[in-house]
Amino acid sequence: MSTNTQVETVSTGADKAKLAAALLLVVGAVVAYYYLGKQDLWVRVGVLLAMLAAAVALFFTSESGKQLVAFGRDSVREVKKVVWPSRNEALQMTGYVFAFVFVMALFLWTTDKTLEWALYDLILGWRR
Repeated sequence: MSTNTQVETVSTGADKAKLAAALLLVVGAVVAYYYLGKQDLWVRVGVLLAMLAAAVALFFTSESGKQLVAFGRDSVREVKKVVWPSRNEALQMTGYVFAFVFVMALFLWTTDKTLEWALYDLILGWRR
């Protein structure tokens, strides 16, 4: 298994401009939503969604957006390789987890009550 230790950054001026424009579109969408406060709600929401869609589209044309899409495709490909447990195996493992939690809760409760009895009744002599 090889690990890629390179850190990739946005290097071209065009990518930086695209990311800046996408950010400005997001900020502009919020500003436009409140600026159009006297308009009908559907107009405000329409402008907001249109500007956000433009920002997302612009982001996905940048190198960072393309890398994000590639990462998503690789993730889907890896998830398809996973061997998922059957229903019976999943229920059995869930049962083991619940049994372990119950045994641990019982152990911790018993330990707590034993220490409480030893400290308060035997050592300090406090009676309730």
